[in-house]
Amino acid sequence: MLSLFEPLTILIAEDSAADRMLLSSIVRRQGHQVLTAANGAEAVAAFREQRPQLVLMDAMMPVMDGFEAAQQIKALAGETLVPIIFLTSLTESEALARCLEAGGDDFLAKPYNQVILAAKIKAMDRLRRLQATVLEQRDQIARHHEYLLNEQRVAKAVFDKVAHSGCLNAPNIRYLQSPYALFNGDLLLAAFTPAGDMHVLLGDFTGHGLPAAVGAMPLAEVFYGMTAKGYGLSEMLREMNAKLKRILPVDMFCCATLLCLSFQRRSVEVWNGGMPDGYLHSNASGERTPLKARHLPLGVLSPPTFNDRTEVFPMAVGDRVFLLSDGVIDTCDANEQLFGIERLEEVFAANRQPDALFEEIEQALRDFRGEARDDVSMVEVSLLEAAQLNPPALVYSDSGQSCPLDWSVSFEFRAATLKRFNPLPYLLQLLLEVHGLRAQSGALYSVLAELYSNALEHGVLGLDSSLKRDALGFARYYQERNTRLDQLQDGYVRLHLQVTPEGEGGRLSIRVDDSGKGFDVARVMARPVEGARLSGRGVSLIRQLSRKASWSDDGRSAHVEFYWEALA
Repeated sequence: MLSLFEPLTILIAEDSAADRMLLSSIVRRQGHQVLTAANGAEAVAAFREQRPQLVLMDAMMPVMDGFEAAQQIKALAGETLVPIIFLTSLTESEALARCLEAGGDDFLAKPYNQVILAAKIKAMDRLRRLQATVLEQRDQIARHHEYLLNEQRVAKAVFDKVAHSGCLNAPNIRYLQSPYALFNGDLLLAAFTPAGDMHVLLGDFTGHGLPAAVGAMPLAEVFYGMTAKGYGLSEMLREMNAKLKRILPVDMFCCATLLCLSFQRRSVEVWNGGMPDGYLHSNASGERTPLKARHLPLGVLSPPTFNDRTEVFPMAVGDRVFLLSDGVIDTCDANEQLFGIERLEEVFAANRQPDALFEEIEQALRDFRGEARDDVSMVEVSLLEAAQLNPPALVYSDSGQSCPLDWSVSFEFRAATLKRFNPLPYLLQLLLEVHGLRAQSGALYSVLAELYSNALEHGVLGLDSSLKRDALGFARYYQERNTRLDQLQDGYVRLHLQVTPEGEGGRLSIRVDDSGKGFDVARVMARPVEGARLSGRGVSLIRQLSRKASWSDDGRSAHVEFYWEALA
């Protein structure tokens, strides 16, 4: 067995020359090196110069006693443990206690017993080594912690660029995010669709910090990618849920509220899975409509059992949607009292200026002097006039020097496809291969969306848009839409696209036919293009955004044209 003995450098501070010589002889025979001092001042000077590993200190010495010398030596040693064994003939308890208070670690009574002295030196050496090991491990942990923090800072910088690459700086959005850890387990995303609608997602992953943020990157990737391509909430939700179910551990999931705010149709589509109630606040009446959680969080259910059913509510200019994470409700004060739903409702009830509501909630949280126990997130999204927003232009990676200029294509979508498939993103991507149409991508997508929804809802499903004459009818309309779509057995929507060169530019013709009963074309076309009603906006929007728009076959066939000039 290997010996762990290593010789020490031991300082002996003793004013008696005989005792100093005796102790030096004993310590050297035990294999250690010896330094000597005749008083406390010499002991401090010797320690400062030689840094011995252990001190044998007489309590009563001239010039400077052992108590003062011990205090100065301990101060010089800092975090390093330098054991001090007091050499004393003192027997009174108060005197011995003073030795400990001065920094002493043990006593050795006079006259000296070399066996006991050797045992005490070994015991103090073990303590010294243990302390050195603890300090080394602490420093290693600190270095490792700093390394991990640096990795997290780098990861957070990348994450923030991805997660915040949308339109959170839009004039109709106000938000507050206060992470519990370096990484925020709450996720706030916002982006414009090609039609100029706005998608907003507020998510809350299980836990907080880096583990909670692991799922945020793939979720942000799906959100931004599918929003940019024109997918609706249902398609996005199915993809998000499937991806999180596939990659997250079984004990992790993401509560989320997803919105689609339409500035042209003046409505908001909502899906809430496990989040606290959101609120739709009416600017005119002051009424608040709860946006309740009607679904399980993302990543819990398998794709076949996942429910992507959304709710649609009408909005007026100035109305706003308020969303929050449960960190707001769970904020607690010094007495462990929660901020809670009731206090939030009190802020709502006391509000007299809708524009100040967000700041009033922030102030209420500050006044509550709560301590966050989770990530805290709030977001308010207002409905503005479409002209007040400035959606970013789409960016394309190709040069624009070549594109298909003379072609046509036809599709027929039947019942089984109409139930589950949204063809609009595919049609838009196909049309945007024509570089001359790219400048009109927003109007093009809006018109396609209105043509398709009119053909499906009013044609195939036979829904009457006059149901949407008020907020209650608006909700009933979309409930009936979902019911009829689930029960659909037959019917079709046909789309025909034709691109034709004309001079230095070209023309796009879109024809949409459906299997419905049609409508009174003359009556609908006689309506004014502008209007504030909740129903009948689709035809007006199509006429506004396209060059030509006409209906035939008793309204079952719509024909729309777009034109473009030559590329500069």
